[in-house]
Amino acid sequence: MPTPFPGMDPYLEDPIEWSDLHFRLIGAISRQLTAQVAPHFYVRVEQRVSIVGPDDDERRVIIPDVYLAQTGVQSLPAAGAAQIATPTLISVLDEIELREHFIEIYDARNRSVVATLEVLSPVNKLAGTKRAAFLAKRRAVMASPAHWIEIDLLRAGERPPEVAGKSDSYALLKRSGQPGPYEVWYANLRDPLPTIAVPLRNPFADVPLDLQTAFATAYAEARYDDQLAYEGSPPPPLCPADASWAAARISAWRTQREA
Repeated sequence: MPTPFPGMDPYLEDPIEWSDLHFRLIGAISRQLTAQVAPHFYVRVEQRVSIVGPDDDERRVIIPDVYLAQTGVQSLPAAGAAQIATPTLISVLDEIELREHFIEIYDARNRSVVATLEVLSPVNKLAGTKRAAFLAKRRAVMASPAHWIEIDLLRAGERPPEVAGKSDSYALLKRSGQPGPYEVWYANLRDPLPTIAVPLRNPFADVPLDLQTAFATAYAEARYDDQLAYEGSPPPPLCPADASWAAARISAWRTQREA
């Protein structure tokens, strides 16, 4: 069953859910683009790998700090033996390997990068080394012959000043060879996600990327309707007006689901 929301589902902004959604969104977007740009261009899902230590701020938005407590089954000690106290078990928080996936479109003639597309994750928006690395890549691609597209479906975290505070979600396009203006598509919680332009190279026209279809595909493939409880407030909390609207949407969705 589809999400209760017309566009982005705020309950999937939870870092626990986001990693899976991000992976599926990247796949849905790449398949949608491949069907339109072949055979003159091809689409690849690329990845960058970095190490996140136990003290890095970014770690808390990648995996929750989970401490596991287990009481165990009490048993009677053998005669004359000292009773062993039940331990508390905690997870080991060592360094983890962070893999971030993004999309690149290549010119099939010379294998040069035509466009880079990023779906932003929490680590890209939290002040720290990973955001600094993301911003450095953003500047590098914007200064290159490739187009830059960033898609931000997360309400939490930092945004560039030119789009900060203007909507719940946005997609930004910086065309190659043009210092400005940037092309931006905005969407709020109550809106469907937009269909945006993905430029290629002359003489080829822009191709459309339907973000709502990509999200709906990812949602259906994961069967999030079976996974999400839709209880309480999503992270971050909605404003009172949106919270009331969302509660009504979820109530109607549950009624339809149970019919």
